[in-house]
Amino acid sequence: MTSASVTPTSTIERDVSTEGAMGAQLNIKSEDAYRLASELAALTGESLTAAVTAALRERLERERRERDIETRLARLREITADIRRHMAPGASSDHSWLYDENGLPR
Repeated sequence: MTSASVTPTSTIERDVSTEGAMGAQLNIKSEDAYRLASELAALTGESLTAAVTAALRERLERERRERDIETRLARLREITADIRRHMAPGASSDHSWLYDENGLPR
């Protein structure tokens, strides 16, 4: 793979004029992005397209997973707040009276 004919610049745009013939086109005009994609493609032996697609897919999966975790944590916080609202005053999860100073049952 040679990069002599590609000149990276500084914006990202989508060329929809060729979507039917060649699929969607993504024109990345960033020297840093091009360098990173080229290095990844060289390390993996993939084409630039395959390397960029795999990297985007992995990032998207990671972002979705993080948001899913945040959603579940928010739901758990709601549940624990609801439980606290329904607890009797003075209720505690302290069960130290069941165990001696060595942590063994009394």
